[in-house]
Amino acid sequence: MVCGMTDIGVLLPTREAAIGGDWDVSRLIDFARRAEGLGFDSVWAGDSLTARPRVEPLTLLSAVAAATTTVGVGTAALTGALRQPLLAAHAITTLDLVSEGRLTLGLGAGFPYPQTAAEFTAAGVPFTERLGRLLETVRLWRSLWSADRPDSFDGRYWRFEGLAGLPAAARPGGPPLWLAGAGPKAVDRVGRLFDGWLPYLPDPVEYGRQRAEIDVVAAGAGREPAAVTPALYVTVLPQDDPERARAELDAYVRAYYGSSLDDMATLQAFIAGTPDQCAERLAAYADAGARHFVIRVGALDASPHLETVARIAEAVRAETRVVAGSVR
Repeated sequence: MVCGMTDIGVLLPTREAAIGGDWDVSRLIDFARRAEGLGFDSVWAGDSLTARPRVEPLTLLSAVAAATTTVGVGTAALTGALRQPLLAAHAITTLDLVSEGRLTLGLGAGFPYPQTAAEFTAAGVPFTERLGRLLETVRLWRSLWSADRPDSFDGRYWRFEGLAGLPAAARPGGPPLWLAGAGPKAVDRVGRLFDGWLPYLPDPVEYGRQRAEIDVVAAGAGREPAAVTPALYVTVLPQDDPERARAELDAYVRAYYGSSLDDMATLQAFIAGTPDQCAERLAAYADAGARHFVIRVGALDASPHLETVARIAEAVRAETRVVAGSVR
């Protein structure tokens, strides 16, 4: 039985626009306004420099935040180690202020693929240091957003002075920091260090198992039961004809990744089918503990599907309202 409330967000189609050669950012801002009007809880932007190029997410989300009033904004996910951390903190703090505290920062270390390694090389960052740099970056950002912000920072990779005069975030402690990834090491880091978990696990049962492990780790670290928001990044394509839905999603995946849907579905959560089938599959993740969905529409032109996905979102929310209370 599903219990607890569920938030549902949608990914801005930044990469899809880039694939089509469309660099008109106003279309992305309009997409965000439309998503807000349809009742989505959040809109998100992905991040890539050269591996899968698109517009820069922090800049885009500042424009989105200025053009909207209630919808949350987030990164799914920002490759934190690609950026000089103090300059990144300055940009993120400004975005948090522009959004008046609506920002959630999903973070990733970078996948061990040749394209990602080349991206780090292009940014002048050692690929082998990506995880250590990400964790130190998080430590720096938390110190900058703390109530007793120090004037200096001394880490393994960076040392900074004169920090006390930097702008403060919109909320005490700054925006929530979610970690993308799954597996034992990610589970441990999320449970100890992060405010949310953003995997794209293809199996709801495995999702529930790892989510329960995060609870155990968090409790062992002395954290409150609700300290970590369990989220899911999932690609959804609804069509009245389920066979057509799967064929179109396969075409999307091939255009996006250069691999088949069958191959990529072993790594990521993909859902294709009728709206009812999509809602049922998402509800299985909600039943396993997911409390915030980041939905990527599985089409190079996401706009025609947005209203249908919004109806699916409301169906999932309605099911999670069947039983009041917390997943914990």
